[in-house]
Amino acid sequence: MTNSESVERPARAALAADLGRIGIWSGALNSSDPARGGEAAEAAAELERLGYGTLWLGGSPGVAQARPALDSTTRLTVATGIISIWDYEPAAVAAEFAEVNEAHGGRFVLGLGVSHGAATPRYRRPYSAMTDYLDALDAADRPVPPARRVLAALGPRMLKLSADRAGGAHPYLVTPGHTAQARAELGDGAVLAPELKVVLDEDLPRARATARAYLSFYLALPNYTNNLRRLGFEDDDFRDGGSDRLLDAVFALGGADAVHARAQEYLAAGADHLALQVVTEDPLHDIPLPAYGTLAAAFGLGGHDG
Repeated sequence: MTNSESVERPARAALAADLGRIGIWSGALNSSDPARGGEAAEAAAELERLGYGTLWLGGSPGVAQARPALDSTTRLTVATGIISIWDYEPAAVAAEFAEVNEAHGGRFVLGLGVSHGAATPRYRRPYSAMTDYLDALDAADRPVPPARRVLAALGPRMLKLSADRAGGAHPYLVTPGHTAQARAELGDGAVLAPELKVVLDEDLPRARATARAYLSFYLALPNYTNNLRRLGFEDDDFRDGGSDRLLDAVFALGGADAVHARAQEYLAAGADHLALQVVTEDPLHDIPLPAYGTLAAAFGLGGHDG
């Protein structure tokens, strides 16, 4: 039996259903700061009430950082977006995965990634390191089911690994064109859940300024710029926080209707789920609940009052 056959289609369909169509990605809600755990829990409960399917915890959290959001909700899926494989031992991750899912009805999804050379001195042979990590998760005393993990995949090799050894892929900083390419690489069965950055501001020059201030960090990371080059962008697009062309390709800028229209491009290109990251002047600390409410209404998510 091939690896791709070992990840059963019904299990992947269950993953897609659990993620829902629209989720929220946030580096501020990973509650790695114990003082903000209560705030993160309250925000997760509000996201569930608004009707979002999944909360993606950014900033390379551990499994433990998902507990406040899971403790405060009953339906919301909580996923890591992503755990860096260099920072957490696979045996410990597998044990925590089993424990947290037993306690919370299987609502936790493990997002894994190789991060960046600038972020860890241990970075080496990322593809081989990821395959070794997946092998270790499979060999753990309580293995992580392949269909309940997703990989932060950009290029063809990691996308194929996502199809063969995981439930699917969670690409970050991508365009609708990349989504179409990723869907072709993954095939029909694997789940595709890209992230989309959103600046909810109808003043376009101000929205672009907010976007540039945030994007400049990522444009210093070769994994992202190399992927953007594969999509047709050039060095001029990476200067001064990004060209207008680049910003318009990787952000949704404007009011809620404009964000909704932009999101449809990713869904039409083959995304099963879209993780919206609301970018503010301080996105690593802000928890923009009013924006989450505005977007939930625009997407017709149908929140629950109970």
